[in-house]
Amino acid sequence: MSVRASTTTGAESVRVSTLPNGLTVATDFMQGIETVSVGVWVAVGTRHETEDLNGISHLLEHMAFKGTERRSANDIAVEIESVGGNLNAYTGRERTCYYAKMLADDLPLAIDILADILLHSRFDAAELERERHVILQEIGQAEDTPDDIVFDHFQETAYPGQALGRPVLGRAEVIERLDRAEVAGYMRRHYGARGTIVAAAGRVDHDDFLARVGALFGGMGEVNGAAPPPGRYEGGDRRVERPLEQLHLVLGFEGIGYRDPDYYALGVLSALYGGGMSSRLFQQIREVRGLAYSVYSFIQAYADGGLFGVYAGTGADEVGQVADIVADELKNLPGRVAETEIARARAQMRADLLMGRESTSSRAEQVSGQLFAYGRTIPTETLLARIDAVDRDAVARVAQRLMSSRPTVASIGPTKRVPAADAVAAKLQ
Repeated sequence: MSVRASTTTGAESVRVSTLPNGLTVATDFMQGIETVSVGVWVAVGTRHETEDLNGISHLLEHMAFKGTERRSANDIAVEIESVGGNLNAYTGRERTCYYAKMLADDLPLAIDILADILLHSRFDAAELERERHVILQEIGQAEDTPDDIVFDHFQETAYPGQALGRPVLGRAEVIERLDRAEVAGYMRRHYGARGTIVAAAGRVDHDDFLARVGALFGGMGEVNGAAPPPGRYEGGDRRVERPLEQLHLVLGFEGIGYRDPDYYALGVLSALYGGGMSSRLFQQIREVRGLAYSVYSFIQAYADGGLFGVYAGTGADEVGQVADIVADELKNLPGRVAETEIARARAQMRADLLMGRESTSSRAEQVSGQLFAYGRTIPTETLLARIDAVDRDAVARVAQRLMSSRPTVASIGPTKRVPAADAVAAKLQ
C-alpha cells in the first residue's frame, strides 16, 4: 500500500492512501469525538444507466442490504443496531454511497458489514421480489408528492432523452422486469476498486483503518462499464395538469459543474438570490407580496455541468407574478447587486462550511466528494478563501452565464397560467 496524499491543517488531520488495486482510503481525524462515520462511495449512479436499466443503481443499493453469504438481511440490521449504530445508503446521479455511524470502538464491525454487503451480496430472488415491490411503492409515493416529483420533471426537461435526465428511482415498468442476473451483472460492470472511495471521519486511526479496509477490500476488482456521455442541457417546458390547491413550479437554467472556477460565485449568487429569509426572492415573493409560502433557489452540480433553479409553491392565479419576479431579480443582479448582499451571502456559506466541520458524517462526505472532484482533499482555509474571493464582478458574470441558457420550466397543478420557457427568456432580454 502507498500513501497518495497527507495534509494537516490546524485541528484537521486528513490522510489519503491508495491500495494496490487502486481503491482510495481516506480518514479525517477529529479531536475530542467519540464517534465515527464511515462510508463507501462508488462512482456509479443514474447517469451510468441505459434507458432499459433506468433505476437499477437504486435497486442495487436496496439489494445490498438484503443478505450476504454469511448474513441475512435481519442479521445486518441487528448487528449494527446492537452496538447503537445505524446503517444506510443513497443513490445519486453520479455516485452511490453506503454508510454507517457508530461509536468509534465499533468501527471494525461497520467496515466488515460494508465490505460484506458490497462484495458478497447474494441477490436472493425472493428478496428481489420483495424489494421490487418496496421500490414500486416508493415510486408511487413520489408521484403522489407533487413538490417532490416536480424536480424529476425539471431534470428530465433540462436533459431530455438522456440518462442524466432520468429519475433516480427509475421507471416502474423497468423495475417490474429487472431480474437477479441483470442486477448482479450491473454491479460487476460498475463497482470496481478504482472508482471507489472508503472514507471515515471522527475518532479514527488512519493506519489501523487502512489495514482493515485493505484486508477486506483488497480483492475488489476492476470495472468494465463505459463512461457516461457528457450531459447536454436543452431546457424547455413540462406541465402536468392536476386538480391541486397549489401550483408547484421549478424554473431554472443551465448551471455549472463543481470543477468550474465560478462554482463558488454561483453559491454566493444562490445565497443572496434565493438562499434564505433575507434573500431577494424570499423577501419579494413571500414577505412583501405574500405570493408563496415556500420559495428558494438551489444548485445541482455535476462533473461536466449542472443546473440552477428556483422552486415555489404558489397559487394558480399568482404563478405569473412569481415567475416575473424570479426573472426580474435575476436580470437585475449584474447591475444592482450590493456589496452588503454579497458579504451576507459569503457569511452564510462560511457558516455552513464551518458548521459542517463539526459533523462526522459531513466530514466524511466532504473528503470523498473532494477526492472524486479533484483527486485530492482541499484544506478548509483554501475553501474559505475561495468563498471570500467572490466579488460583485464574479456574481454578475455568473448571472449572465445563467441567463445565456434557455430556461427550463416544470410545473404540477393548475398550470394554465404558467409562463412558457421562451416567455421567461424574452423577459430576461
